[in-house]
Amino acid sequence: MEGEFNESTNAIRIELNRFENAGLLLSSIEGNRKVFRANRLHPLYDDIHSILRKYIGLDKLVSNVVEKLSHVTRAYIAGDMAIGLDNRIIELVLVGNEIDQIFLKKCIKKVEKTINRSINFLIFREEQEKSFLRQRKDAFLIWVNSEIHDVAGS
Repeated sequence: MEGEFNESTNAIRIELNRFENAGLLLSSIEGNRKVFRANRLHPLYDDIHSILRKYIGLDKLVSNVVEKLSHVTRAYIAGDMAIGLDNRIIELVLVGNEIDQIFLKKCIKKVEKTINRSINFLIFREEQEKSFLRQRKDAFLIWVNSEIHDVAGS
């Protein structure tokens, strides 16, 4: 991690501890490592999360690709982005039946130009989702179709 930020491990540790003391991060011990994660209950979480989504381009990915497609029930990112590492390639995983791949490719081309990143995508049918999630522990849910979810939940 220190190579990525051009900082010493001690400097990074100090900053992570400052964020933890401010309540922005929570930590736990896993083996001999201290693992940090965002504190979703912090009053600034939603604002910081929104800034990060905009910086990465996930806001445009969701509004200009995922929400325009019919039959998508959930969308995930996987790979480096899902574990918090910046990457020029976004791995998008869509779950749904009968997703229009031609329209999807057109939308992705437009968004790639806007966010200056490449987008690779995978599509899984709903019955394949659980299997995918078991194999890809790095998958991070970024969108749920509330219309479909509300109907299913009713």
